[in-house]
Amino acid sequence: MDTGIRFPDSGLQFPIMVTFPNAKVNLGLHIVSRRKDGYHNIETCFVPIPLRDILEVIEVGRRSGDRRSDETFQFTTSGLAIPGNPEENLCVRAYQLLKADFNLFPVQIHLHKIIPMGGGLGGGSSNASFLLRSLNELFSLSLTDKQLESYASQLGSDCPFFIRNQPVLASGTGNQFDDISLDLNGKYIVLIFPEIAVSTAEAYSQVIPRQANSQAQSVSLHERLSQPAEGWKENVVNDFEASVFAQYPILATIKEQLYSAGAFYASMSGSGSTMYGLFHQKPNISSISRNYLVWQNTL
Repeated sequence: MDTGIRFPDSGLQFPIMVTFPNAKVNLGLHIVSRRKDGYHNIETCFVPIPLRDILEVIEVGRRSGDRRSDETFQFTTSGLAIPGNPEENLCVRAYQLLKADFNLFPVQIHLHKIIPMGGGLGGGSSNASFLLRSLNELFSLSLTDKQLESYASQLGSDCPFFIRNQPVLASGTGNQFDDISLDLNGKYIVLIFPEIAVSTAEAYSQVIPRQANSQAQSVSLHERLSQPAEGWKENVVNDFEASVFAQYPILATIKEQLYSAGAFYASMSGSGSTMYGLFHQKPNISSISRNYLVWQNTL
């Protein structure tokens, strides 16, 4: 697990922790049932990918005696503009969550945003969970991964995934994990970012859960992913695609372009609108990259 870079004894005035919160993609996504609390039970495979933000945490509270520093909590950002009230950012909420239980000294947080927002990549959730991990180390809280996951679950359904940050089969609302043997090392991933904002709430409203859909197949996602990767194209499905593609046909076009470029699997991540393709080797995507923002790397 990447714990970042810590500089507690570097001669700097205050301890600093720098981490690189990464994104994720969903490898298959089944909407299983609607819950009584209004949420949905899902079945998906979360896969971390090396598209990263930069998160810096500086402890500015002094530890001498009972005195605290005159410094106060700060949260600043750079890079991509983050919509909404900064006070409601998941990083701020993560700090407040731990502060309520451990009375933490003030910190200054700076987030350099690189992961596009609202595209099904989990960037905000990753930022929050990496901050929990940073605070745990900076303040020597000795919280276990299980305890950190419990805190993360209070911030968002996919936040706990980023604590251990390894491929898992997720169920429940996306917060119950089972190990999966999945080796994508050395494979190439291409992300396509169309300028489309898909409402997660609207996407869920358009999907008929599998337990209520007599046409839905009962084969588990785990069984489907256990098949050779060349069979994923026909068998590993994101249930959001049917309704989202109907509303935004360009997404279906991008998916076909990824397959035409040689992807052995292509899909929408989460409820969209980011599309991705997995390749055995670096592809030629010049025809796609002329029209959209593209990121690519090895896994």
